[in-house]
Amino acid sequence: MSTTDRAPAAGGTPRPVDVFRALHHDRSADDPLVLPGPWDAASARALVTAGFPALATPSAGIAASLGYEDGSTPPAEMFAAVARIVRAVRPLGAPPVSADVEGGYGLPPAELVERLLETGVVGCNLEDTGPDGTLRDPRQHADWLAEVRAAAGDRLFLNARVDTFVRGVEDPAAAVERARAYVAAGADCVYPILAPRSALPVLRAGVDGPLNAVAEVTGPTDALRGSFRELGGLGATRITFGPGLLHRTTAALGDLATQLR
Repeated sequence: MSTTDRAPAAGGTPRPVDVFRALHHDRSADDPLVLPGPWDAASARALVTAGFPALATPSAGIAASLGYEDGSTPPAEMFAAVARIVRAVRPLGAPPVSADVEGGYGLPPAELVERLLETGVVGCNLEDTGPDGTLRDPRQHADWLAEVRAAAGDRLFLNARVDTFVRGVEDPAAAVERARAYVAAGADCVYPILAPRSALPVLRAGVDGPLNAVAEVTGPTDALRGSFRELGGLGATRITFGPGLLHRTTAALGDLATQLR
C-alpha cells in the first residue's frame, strides 16, 4: 500500500471516519484509493489481512451471500451483515468500513444515520434510483442528501451514487449536473456507477472532490493493477468493484468443486 494509505496521527489517534476521509485526498493520478468489497466476515478478514487500509461493502454482494436478489435484501439483514463485517475486522486493527445501503430503505435521514452508526461503519453509498427503479428528481435527492448530512454531521463519509449511466442516460453532462448538486448538498464523494472510461475526464473536470469509479475484476492481477492506474489517470480518486470480487471468488470455488466432484 502507498504511504498515502496511512492517515497522519498528529494530535492523537484520529477517528476512523477521519482516517477514511483522509484516504480520499492528496492522491496522485497513478495511486487511486482501491477499496475492495467484502460480502461477509471471512472475506473481510482476508482483505484486511492482505493489507487493504479500508473496505467498502457492496449491497449486491451481501444480497447474494444472504440468498437475495440485488435490491431485495431486508434492511435489518443488510445492517446486521454490515455489523458482522465491522466486528470481524476489529481485531485486525479496526480498518474503516463503508457500507452500500442502496437508496436508504425509505428510512428518515436521522434514523438512517443512527442505524449506520450502530453498525460501526464510517461511511455509506446512497444511490439516486428510486424504489420504482427510475432516477429520482436530482433536486429532491440533493435535498434528502442534505438532510442526511445534517443528521450525520462529520460522523459519516457520504458517497453519492449517480445512476444516470446505469439507467441509460449516456450524456456525461447529466451525471455532472447531478454530481455537482450532491456535492453542494454535502456529499464527500460522487460515484457515477458504470460511467464509461471516455466519460471520466469530463466528470473529473466538472466535479469537485473525490470521484469513485468501478473496475471489473477479470483477467490476471497485473492487468488489474494496470487498470487501476489507468482509471486514476482518467480522473478516478477511488476504485470499487461492486460484487465483482464475490463473483470471481464463487467462480473459482465452482471450478474447484467441479474438480473435486
